[in-house]
Amino acid sequence: MAVIADHCPAVQVTVVDLNAERIAAWNDPDLGQLPVYEPGLDAVVGRCRGRNLHFSTAVEAAIAAADMVFLSVNTPTKTKGLGAGQASDLKWVEASARTVAQAAQGHTIVVEKSTLPVRTAAAVKAILDAGPAGKSFAVLSNPEFLAEGTAIADLEDPDRVLIGGEDADAIEVLAGIYGEWVVPEKILRTNLWSSELSKLTANAFLAQRISSINSIAAFCEATGADVREVAKAIGADSRIGPKFLQAGPGFGGSCFQKDILNLVYLCRHYGLEEVAAYWEQVVTLNTWQQHRIARLVVNRLFGTVSGKRIGVLGFAFKADTNDTRESPAIRICRDLLEEGAQLAIVDPKVSEAQMARDLGQSAGRGDGSWQRVDAAVAAAVGADALLLLTEWQQFAAIDWAAVAAVMRQPAWLFDARARADASAARAAGLQVWTVGEG
Repeated sequence: MAVIADHCPAVQVTVVDLNAERIAAWNDPDLGQLPVYEPGLDAVVGRCRGRNLHFSTAVEAAIAAADMVFLSVNTPTKTKGLGAGQASDLKWVEASARTVAQAAQGHTIVVEKSTLPVRTAAAVKAILDAGPAGKSFAVLSNPEFLAEGTAIADLEDPDRVLIGGEDADAIEVLAGIYGEWVVPEKILRTNLWSSELSKLTANAFLAQRISSINSIAAFCEATGADVREVAKAIGADSRIGPKFLQAGPGFGGSCFQKDILNLVYLCRHYGLEEVAAYWEQVVTLNTWQQHRIARLVVNRLFGTVSGKRIGVLGFAFKADTNDTRESPAIRICRDLLEEGAQLAIVDPKVSEAQMARDLGQSAGRGDGSWQRVDAAVAAAVGADALLLLTEWQQFAAIDWAAVAAVMRQPAWLFDARARADASAARAAGLQVWTVGEG
């Protein structure tokens, strides 16, 4: 919404939320306090906020004034009931659609922005049409394909903008907004169902590449091959390409696992058991990779980490974001805590409170405990190992001599991102494991 406001100064954009604390943070004069960390976002919000970008808790009033409403609410995986563990929980989509049905005035274009199961638009349309008389609605699907950490650049120069719908006039209104900065050939128009399925499929294909290269990384470690050399060789094939072939601790974030599990659920719903099993294995292997890394750390540290200090470099699911949803670090850290490790966690953007929520326990001391520290050297004091889990730029420039000097010997570096200077770490006296390196 901030990028739309930036490129369309004649359009008034109001972002509404029931969470007053979050809206207050979006309105904070200190742009460094925005709830979401994303490179470049503070500058965009700074240019537009108060001009044509507004943040408010007045949900009904904003809907009543709007010609177009984007439904951008969370669609987490259900934790209980029918489809638990796979199907998307659509209660917030339904709740927001009912609010729109009651509060909207005249004709309103309603745009699905959340990642939704195929044919959700039919349910949204049914709710809207059941509202008070004297109103009309057009429902569009406009899934988002940005990646966290590069979101602003992805929005400024998108690979494509996808708009699905049945109302041609409504489609052209939304296409006209994006057309202020996106070239026409990149604005794709489909039916509603194709648009909804395209988002799930895109995420499933990207996640499948990550699980595929991580399976080969384990094979490389066993055989003496180097997964980066393998990835370069296969990535040079124009039919494959080099993106999403970086071996690591697995995929995280708000989309990949949730969307694949939703795809699995939908395939089973339509009786496509073999298709469901195929995509489910992508998630299974992702989880296996994280457990594998934790087991490897324990095995290399003489079969036990009980009472041992381990520095964890990175907690966000990827660099340049404060998002920890489904972060590989969570499962790996939980496994190590279960083994009795004392973790010292470094992340430049993730707060201690967020770490506590994700790990399910407050910071503390003693076996099976963790604490947040500010730098790699601080994490290394008295540590038997450092474990690099997020590819923050600062971890590529660590003074390994200074780090090794404060660690307990023999000391290890476990680099699950192939980000660290392994040669410098070895020269400083550390033993080094790098993912996918035989």
